[in-house]
Amino acid sequence: MDWTTEAIEQLRGLWAEGHSTAEIGRRMGVSKNAVVGKAHRLNLPARPSPIRREAEGQATPRPVAAPRRTVAAPPLREPAPLRRPEAPAAAAPVTPPAAVVRPFPRVSARTCCWPIGEPGTPEFRFCAAEAMPSKPYCTEHAAVAYVRVRDRREDAA
Repeated sequence: MDWTTEAIEQLRGLWAEGHSTAEIGRRMGVSKNAVVGKAHRLNLPARPSPIRREAEGQATPRPVAAPRRTVAAPPLREPAPLRRPEAPAAAAPVTPPAAVVRPFPRVSARTCCWPIGEPGTPEFRFCAAEAMPSKPYCTEHAAVAYVRVRDRREDAA
């Protein structure tokens, strides 16, 4: 854009009235960035930020981070030798109450590991049916877990 004397005077006037750079650009038929660049080159006074940080309109000061200090690592020490605690002479074996201990089905590479129920509840378990070869799920749960792309497109239509 060629900035004529008249365009520069119009820019100075709109700037002094407090219009935003976008509004000045709309009125003059130029981009906001052209207005910002020319205002900078003309050394026009800086504008307050349009972002309102508080209800009073004052900017909230940003916290300044303290400079980082490096701390030397403490010297390495030899670990203390391990000692076995002495077992009490007449201590009876402690068994937890029956309500706390519950059998949990073993999950192996050949059993389905599809979760059933809410984890953390007594009803939670895994399917434990025979898994498909090279899959972690049984046939029924593999059909839910592995959906073909073609099938998804047909469902969406």
